Amino acid sequence: MTLPFPFAAIVGQEDMKKALLMAAVEPMLGGVLIFGDRGTGKSTAVRALAELLPKIETRQGCRYNCLPGEPQEACRHCRGEGKHKPPTIKIRTPMVDLPLGATEDRVCGSLDIEKALVAGEKAFEPGLLAAANRGFLYIDEINLLEDHLVDLLLDAAASGVNVVEREGLSVRHSARFVLVGSGNPEEGDLRPQLLDRFGLAVDVRTINDLSMRIEVIRRRDAYETDPAAFAAEWGKREAAIRNRVVAARKMLRQVEIPEAVLSRMSQLCMRLGIDGMRGELTLMRAGRAAAALDGRSAITWADVEAIAPMVLCHRLRRDPLDDAGSTPRIERALASLESGYAHA
Repeated sequence: MTLPFPFAAIVGQEDMKKALLMAAVEPMLGGVLIFGDRGTGKSTAVRALAELLPKIETRQGCRYNCLPGEPQEACRHCRGEGKHKPPTIKIRTPMVDLPLGATEDRVCGSLDIEKALVAGEKAFEPGLLAAANRGFLYIDEINLLEDHLVDLLLDAAASGVNVVEREGLSVRHSARFVLVGSGNPEEGDLRPQLLDRFGLAVDVRTINDLSMRIEVIRRRDAYETDPAAFAAEWGKREAAIRNRVVAARKMLRQVEIPEAVLSRMSQLCMRLGIDGMRGELTLMRAGRAAAALDGRSAITWADVEAIAPMVLCHRLRRDPLDDAGSTPRIERALASLESGYAHA
C-alpha cells in the first residue's frame, strides 16, 4: 500500500490544516467541511491526517472498532461468545471513504446473506458507519451526496449510534466519527441541515504565490518518485505534530475559558444573528482545541478572532444586500466589538 503524502509536507492552506487538527483534538466539534478549487490538496490533507494520528486500541478482527474493555452488544466477536476473546491490538485511526453511489445497506449494514444461505444463521454485516467508529468518515464531493444518505448521516452524527431495523434484524452500535466533507461549490450547495452539523468550514483557494507553487511541485514530484524516502524525510516533523495532538488531547478538558471571553463570544454571535446556540458552543470547543494545540491553559480573545470565520461563516443568514461575503461580515462584527470595548 502506498504511503499517504505527509501532513507536515503540505504547502500553505493553513486554515484547512488547523481545522483538521482541531477536529482531531476535539471530536465534539462536529467535523470539518472543506470547499474550494480542484487540485488544492483537500483529499490529500484528509488522508494524510489519518496516517498522522496516534493509533487506537481495539481487538484483533473487530469490525466495530470496540474499546478492548467495553465490547459493544452488537459485537459478538469482542464479547468472545463461545471462544476466548481475541487479543488487543493497535490499529491506524480509521479513515473511511463514503462513495457517492453507496447504497443504504452499505452505509448502515445489512443481513449477512452468506451466513443466512450457508448456515441458516441470521447475522449482521456491519457497514461503513461501523468501520468509521472512533475515526473519520470522509465524503468527497459531499454536495453531490444523495438526500437519503444525507438523512442517515444526520441521524448517526446527532446520536453517535447507528440503528438498523430491517429484514428481521434489530441492531444498535456506536457510530462516533468525525465527519469530513470536501467539494467544489460550483457543483452545488450543501443541504442546510447537513451544513449546520459541521463544526468548522474552510474555503481553500489555489495558491498564487510563485515560490509556494514551485515548492508544491517539487514536493509532489519527490513523493511520487520515492514515497518511502519522502515520508522518512518528513518523519520528524510528522512526529512533532502527532505529539502536539496527543498532548492537546490530554490537556483539553483543563483549558479554561475566562468569563470575559465567553461573554464576548456570545455578543459576537448575537451581533451576527446566528440562529441557536451551536455557534457559541462550537466557538468554545474550537477555542479550547486551538489553545490546547499551542500548549496553553486558557483561551484568549485572539484565539476566538482567528477561528471565528471557520466556525461562523457557514452559519450566517444570507444577506442579499451585502455583496462582501461572510468573512468580511464577521471581520466587521469583530472590529465593532473590539471598538465597543476600547471605548467602554
